[in-house]
Amino acid sequence: MTQTLNWHRLENSTQLAQTAAEMILTAANNSILERGSFKLVLAGGNTPAQAYALLINAVTDWQKWHIYYGDERCLAVEDKNRNSVMATEAFLQHVPIPSTQIHPMPTELGAELSAKKYCELISTALPFDLVLLGMGEDGHTASLFPDQQHKLDELVHPVANAPKPPADRISLSAQVLSQAQQVIFLISAGKDEALTAWKQGAELPIAQIQPQAPIEVLLALN
Repeated sequence: MTQTLNWHRLENSTQLAQTAAEMILTAANNSILERGSFKLVLAGGNTPAQAYALLINAVTDWQKWHIYYGDERCLAVEDKNRNSVMATEAFLQHVPIPSTQIHPMPTELGAELSAKKYCELISTALPFDLVLLGMGEDGHTASLFPDQQHKLDELVHPVANAPKPPADRISLSAQVLSQAQQVIFLISAGKDEALTAWKQGAELPIAQIQPQAPIEVLLALN
């Protein structure tokens, strides 16, 4: 399977966040109407955080939202560098999603054990309704980095040698991230080299995300 990409070129990160928030809300309300729930995989980073903050006053049935994470750093539960802490502060603590429907990755347990536990959880959640992802300057997405090898049958990968700190993380696999009704990439400015390589067919982790539906790529130009 190959990727089909729909490009949305936005003037700046503010416009990107606004567009992303609108697309997330549309996906949520459509999923709740069609399937009775909305299973969302969150991405980390500053750009997604801006989008999440714009959802706080959204009109939606928050009781039907289910929150998962694409990756997480192996840090203490309250560490500010965790994606779960960012998402909680920017978004989740401000909306009435039931706490039992918010599923942070238990990476305080270490990569191997937390990957095993999260695998048990997400194996019953698939497919997702919406997966949000970013892209690093090296073409990585979630905590799937170039030149790393993972077991093909793993739903959740323990990562022990990430090229950026902290080295220990866990990440949903490319095959799991591809099992979604919709995938949206939120890409900030300054990623030109990776974007060019991706468009030219380089074997980057971002190219391994291959859902059946076209991928929406939101790209900030400045």
